[in-house]
Amino acid sequence: MNKLFAAVGIGVIVVSGCQSMPQQGSAPIANPIVNQMPIIDKNGLIAYVEEEGIGASKVSSLYIIRPDGSNRELIDRLNGYIYAPSWSFDGTRLAYSKQAMREAPKIFIYDKASKSSKLMVSNKGSNLSAAFSPDGQKLIFSSTMGGNADIYEQRLSDGAVTQLTRLPSTEVQPSYAADGQSVIYVSDKARAGRPRLYRQYLMADGKVGRVVPISTAGYAASPMISLDGSKLGFLNGKQAAVMTLSSVQVVNLGDTGLDEPARLSPSSQYAVYPMQNAAINGQTGSSLVIRPLSGSAGYTISSKTGGVIRAPSWGR
Repeated sequence: MNKLFAAVGIGVIVVSGCQSMPQQGSAPIANPIVNQMPIIDKNGLIAYVEEEGIGASKVSSLYIIRPDGSNRELIDRLNGYIYAPSWSFDGTRLAYSKQAMREAPKIFIYDKASKSSKLMVSNKGSNLSAAFSPDGQKLIFSSTMGGNADIYEQRLSDGAVTQLTRLPSTEVQPSYAADGQSVIYVSDKARAGRPRLYRQYLMADGKVGRVVPISTAGYAASPMISLDGSKLGFLNGKQAAVMTLSSVQVVNLGDTGLDEPARLSPSSQYAVYPMQNAAINGQTGSSLVIRPLSGSAGYTISSKTGGVIRAPSWGR
């Protein structure tokens, strides 16, 4: 699958200054980092995908877990792929894509209150990287329904779809700005195979406004703006990174070994990203890394099955 379309070990990874969180079911450990978190972060949920097997044996599981490593809950599982879970701004719903073997990806929405998932986007082609509008009334996503990968917006009340990009290049991985007045996405329109980040403004009458590039040093993908609109989590080359939008200053948090981006906590004070573990007895899984952006020590949360963790998203 095209790298732009992909939302593409129980042991503890070796990360300087990090602590390991306990496995689910083990005695709780008082973690000073979690204790110091704002309530909005501490009470939030991290959704992530865990993959086991390869090829036709691939099994993907969607979990939600507390930032302290407790209350891990299985949301969905299938023989195939689950991509890019993304919380609504109020933390009540989770959008994600599912791709069963020999089928195209479709977009589902999980409702936290009813604990149920509903098929929302099943257009012909690949439907990926869904994200909610700030008011929760629309989804933005990438799709090849028109033959090329473009950005679309769908109204949830009646399913009405608006196409936002119409370029011969590849446009994917969209998300809304916190004020709902623009969207950020990935495009290789400047140079094929070299994705960059762009902000496209939305007009009050529903028309598309101007498009401006977001300054990055090179290969950049998987952007997601923080809830307060101040920061951007993304993949900077091979680094999970965070950009402060006002200054365009970028902090690289680490090479994940998985080409996975950083995602911001609800307060924008912490980042979460997966990182590949060191091989143990020939097995290589991954863990969730949670890092304060203040530069102090972080910690890790182990996977459930020893599989590969991908695409975490931290909601309210």
